[in-house]
Amino acid sequence: MNRYPRDFTGYGANPPDAAWPGGAKIAVSVVLNYEEGGENNVLHGDAGSEAFLSDIAGAAAWPGQRHWNMESLYDYGARAGFWRLHRLFTTRNIPVTIYGVATALARNPEQVAAMKAAGWEIASHGLKWVEHRDMPEAEERAAIAEAVRLHTEVVGQRPRGWYTGRCSVNTLRLVAETDGFDWISDTYDDDLPYWAEIGPRDQLIIPYTLEANDMRFATAPGYIEGEQFFQYLKDSFDVLYAEGAAGAAKMFSIGLHCRLIGRPGKIAGLMRFLDYAQSHADVWFPRRMDIAAHWAATHPHQRRTRPSQMDHDSFVARFGGVFEHSAWIASRAHALELGPAHDSATGLHNALARMFRSATPAERLGVLTAHPDLAGKLAAAKRLTAESTAEQASAALDALTDAERAQFEQLNAAYVAKHGFPFIIAVRDNTKDSILAAFQTRIGNDTETEFTTACAQVERIAELRLKDMLP
Repeated sequence: MNRYPRDFTGYGANPPDAAWPGGAKIAVSVVLNYEEGGENNVLHGDAGSEAFLSDIAGAAAWPGQRHWNMESLYDYGARAGFWRLHRLFTTRNIPVTIYGVATALARNPEQVAAMKAAGWEIASHGLKWVEHRDMPEAEERAAIAEAVRLHTEVVGQRPRGWYTGRCSVNTLRLVAETDGFDWISDTYDDDLPYWAEIGPRDQLIIPYTLEANDMRFATAPGYIEGEQFFQYLKDSFDVLYAEGAAGAAKMFSIGLHCRLIGRPGKIAGLMRFLDYAQSHADVWFPRRMDIAAHWAATHPHQRRTRPSQMDHDSFVARFGGVFEHSAWIASRAHALELGPAHDSATGLHNALARMFRSATPAERLGVLTAHPDLAGKLAAAKRLTAESTAEQASAALDALTDAERAQFEQLNAAYVAKHGFPFIIAVRDNTKDSILAAFQTRIGNDTETEFTTACAQVERIAELRLKDMLP
């Protein structure tokens, strides 16, 4: 099987109502990354110095050497930036989620004590703030386990949330497989939390942000002054707040770093934003653990059978009758590049219809001739498929008068004699009268036109059947 793992659908056009506590129109999640002391450094056993997210323009790693300027900038985050942010959030009673690198936490006990005293959530940001992309799976699994062990030892309790940031393609799965995290944030793909089925575990994902993030002060294109940061946060807040007022409440994540936003000229923009956000009613400032608890209670996950995960025989058994007596369509569709996008009625209909459209004219004619006459002999003998029986009943074709039945039989015979296949129409889109009117109009068309029309109606019937079976 060829299966495509990426999910382009998510909640689609109809996301759930977040139902935030107190009827909040927006949930503003403030995240403070604590990495100072966990970055690349030969003191930490790394091959060279850190080169990422600092105020040094064009920074590059120094192999085998300490980079004094880089270290000094990180030290600022611990020595001054953290405490400026701590004062800001505690005086405003805004709870914070810490993304704490375990080795950084171990080297900063006073800051950890202040985080705990403030009631902040301390989640794991990995063992070291280094790239995971090239780690062999066994090495990364061991690093995750050691991060949890050291975090628990330093903080006094196990982390219940996780964000790596510099992750590999395996990270999310490996973290979920530890079976101990209430939430993971190593995605950027939604404005709401969602559930991911990872093996037997239903893992809650709380997406994070790389754009409402002060890292843009250190990357290009980015912010060069606090006012730009304020304006971007304000614009994001305004759009999401308006959506919440319209009944579609969302989550707004803000990413911060002690050594970046902790600088006076940068934090001024954050202060202006907090003034602005706190001037609005119905704004919830939760920790991510609070979001996770709310989502698990309000939107618990329910597993369902997903077409893209079914084996061939199960897939054909379930969907082989969607196109009348034409299981070969489902069989061929199973071999397509199916993925999460095909686990809905619309998505799977597209896959099945592709196989119908790409079939030979003779094969498509076979699908048309597999359909029964409307109110014909098979219906009278109760030999229709369950789907056809229900569909014809929906338009009261199972309760015709003798005169109406005779009229249908006459039209059926004339139509088949002229075109070579039954008259096909999606009866659930019609009434008995509109079906008769279409019958009388379409019987006069040329066969090529009717073949095209009948094929389109077959696809519509399949779509309606799938909507009875799938979300």
